[in-house]
Amino acid sequence: MGGDRVGARRRHFEPISRCIVEGRTTQTIASDLEGTLLISASSFPYYMLLALEAGSLVRALALLLAAPFLFLVNTFVSEEIAIKAMIFITFAGLKLRDVEMTARSVLARFYAEDVRPEAWRVFRTAGRRRCVVTASPRIMVEYFGEKYLGADKVIGTELECSKSGRLTGFVKGDVGVLIGEKKRDAVVRVFGVEDLPDLGIGGGRSDHHFMSECKEAYMVPRTKSEPLPISKLLSPVIFHDGRLAQRPTPFVALLTFLWLPIGFILSLFRVYINIMIPERIARYNYVIQGIKLVVKGNPPAPPKKGQSGVLLVCNHRTILDPVVMAVALGRKVSCVTYSISKFSELISPIKAVALSREREKDAANIKKLLEEGDLVICPEGTTCREPFLLRFSALFTELTDKIVPVAINTKQGVFYGTTVRGHKVLDPYFVFMNPRPTYEITFLDHLPVELTCKGGKSPIEVANYVQRVIGGTLGFECTNLTRKDKYAMLAGTDGRVPSKEEDKKDKDK
Repeated sequence: MGGDRVGARRRHFEPISRCIVEGRTTQTIASDLEGTLLISASSFPYYMLLALEAGSLVRALALLLAAPFLFLVNTFVSEEIAIKAMIFITFAGLKLRDVEMTARSVLARFYAEDVRPEAWRVFRTAGRRRCVVTASPRIMVEYFGEKYLGADKVIGTELECSKSGRLTGFVKGDVGVLIGEKKRDAVVRVFGVEDLPDLGIGGGRSDHHFMSECKEAYMVPRTKSEPLPISKLLSPVIFHDGRLAQRPTPFVALLTFLWLPIGFILSLFRVYINIMIPERIARYNYVIQGIKLVVKGNPPAPPKKGQSGVLLVCNHRTILDPVVMAVALGRKVSCVTYSISKFSELISPIKAVALSREREKDAANIKKLLEEGDLVICPEGTTCREPFLLRFSALFTELTDKIVPVAINTKQGVFYGTTVRGHKVLDPYFVFMNPRPTYEITFLDHLPVELTCKGGKSPIEVANYVQRVIGGTLGFECTNLTRKDKYAMLAGTDGRVPSKEEDKKDKDK
């Protein structure tokens, strides 16, 4: 048996381009992940993301400093020792729950951006059972593999967890890191000796062991390839979290850490200098500070004395949307927001009022603000990073017929200025920590009276129409998803912000 396996490992495996995908709906498949289903063979960026988002900046820096040592150990000593060291640095002491949520909300998006088209073409054709095999901890890959690749099973390295729900940083001793023969043994254990995979695909020599157990096996060559468009996966990536906009390879991570102190000082300058400058001058200051603001369309004229303002209805990209819109208009506006911290309210250059979630009270506040001037409202209720629009609340449609849709798009090359599980008070600083933050604001035409509630349309019809107009302008897809859906996926909560009365009751308990 051992001799047969040695011989099998010396088999010549055909390139995956030779694989015929027709007629495999009743077959099973086992595929390696790194360097096979994914273009990159390195798992370092995903450990770095976990160290930063589930851990801390210090843990991420420790992992980066260890990268040269890990590379040398992996190359000249042992791949297994290198992986165990990387696992310990990344996971030791982390809560299992935090790691699970980070894998869902952060890692999945980066995995999805690196899928190899040739491997995906073969993997998705196996209709009976699909398994992903990886040396990475299963907890990192499982959500992505099942939701976006349609895997029935993810076979990965198992980690030890204490009774308190914290990971020890050690690998379970009975199996170890899934490389080479251990990867083969795991595949045999999951499928069974009598029902081994019909098809196996791998990308490196350590995959030959499990590939030799498959009835057919193909190699993915280590060549450059354009990643599969995310829209081709089984589910679209609509929500994701985390501060990093780029995949943190060792080089990118090093540049990010070097830029961090410079970017933070720059963000303080950008935030606090603009607070003191009138909006009509702030736009010129944006140019000096390296903030790119592109304004399209016809901005509405300021309201005349004695007239109510217009309602500027926009999609929501960052916490700074209303502030940047005021700069684009060159005048003060007010805004309503789902929630705002005391500190953000204090430093905001425009008037910001938090919604109470009490319909009559919120309607009265919005009407009062409109009497004072123009008002910005983001009816999605939360931000969305990807080219999708969440469902628009219909509350705004009942309060005025002076509605101006505004389409907003942003470009954030290094950091994201939004977060679900992080510190929201830092959002504006992360926006302005980008070397060249870009805002593109398009003012659309006033909504005709016949398309408002005053013209006989229902509130939902008006809200849906405004959503479609903004989505069409940006090329974004309209959805029926809500703030609640976003927070359920990214944080496991309903996204509800406690009111002041609820906070007081909680403190009294």
